[in-house]
Amino acid sequence: MSGDVLVEVRDLVKHFPIRQGLLQRQVGAVRAVDGVSFEVLRGETLGVVGESGCGKSTTARLLLRLMEPTSGSITFEGREIAGIKGKPLKELRRSMQMIFQDPYSSLNPRKTVGTIISEPFVIHDLAKGEGERKRTVQDLMDRVGLNPEHYNRYPHEFSGGQRQRIGVARALALKPKIIVADEPVSALDVSIQAQILNLLRELQREMGITLIFIAHDLSVVRHMCDRIAVMYLGKVVELATNEQLYAHPRMPYTGALMSAVPVPQPRLAASKKRQVLAGDVPSPANPPPACRFHTRCWKAQEVCRQEDPALVEKEGGNLAACHFPLTDAEVLERVPTARTA
Repeated sequence: MSGDVLVEVRDLVKHFPIRQGLLQRQVGAVRAVDGVSFEVLRGETLGVVGESGCGKSTTARLLLRLMEPTSGSITFEGREIAGIKGKPLKELRRSMQMIFQDPYSSLNPRKTVGTIISEPFVIHDLAKGEGERKRTVQDLMDRVGLNPEHYNRYPHEFSGGQRQRIGVARALALKPKIIVADEPVSALDVSIQAQILNLLRELQREMGITLIFIAHDLSVVRHMCDRIAVMYLGKVVELATNEQLYAHPRMPYTGALMSAVPVPQPRLAASKKRQVLAGDVPSPANPPPACRFHTRCWKAQEVCRQEDPALVEKEGGNLAACHFPLTDAEVLERVPTARTA
């Protein structure tokens, strides 16, 4: 990491209207992203974790301007991009690419692999000639572990892991500065997941790409990421370095996620106290007031129901939105892997 801020997000909000009746009047809104702030440093891998529906993928799409934010600021290399349109937006997309979650639905079944990977060159008027374009695409295929001779094959002729490699090659075509990987291995077999993850790490080292890595699997995030942001109901509730978050989580929600991670040592697994959260995740259309986690938190008190905690630095350096953060003793009780990290 260079330490330079590549992307800065401040108070990002995305509300989806809920409409009813013949006239489709708005009666509410789904608060998918509700005041998210963070920074992404040049060359780092920032992990984003949380339960399904917490706003991870929506945040990623807002960053890439695949969706229009309701409000908030997004700056890329010091330039505000939240409101740009037309040609400036098209030029911006050369620097920002995405690897989608489903390698089956993200590839056009009617186009050959060569056409799919070369499409970015055509869209951005970088295609100099069919012969040179084919050589460039075959070089990309070789780089991601695909046989260049399969240039004219269709997506249905490849396995799931190979299809995701096609998606990686397409994302790399324009040599972007940042790539958002939205759960890129969740749809793949475990044996294939490691190959794709190692490929991403190798390509990042070679090309100096900044990576935003969205995932559910905390062990995968630990392997891939330098810093990790934990989201809950549209908000970032904790942000810390990889080492600090796994050894000393401060937000009770983060501690509960860590306690659910399988432990390979039987002795430690038997001694670990699981922190099972009560109830279900509240609806983002009607989130709880003040601290959104207080309805499921075992440490919640009256102040948690009245005041929304700010995301501020706690003991150890973690940024956490919590009135009563976890102590080291509570962490070791529920997350024994911290002793062996």
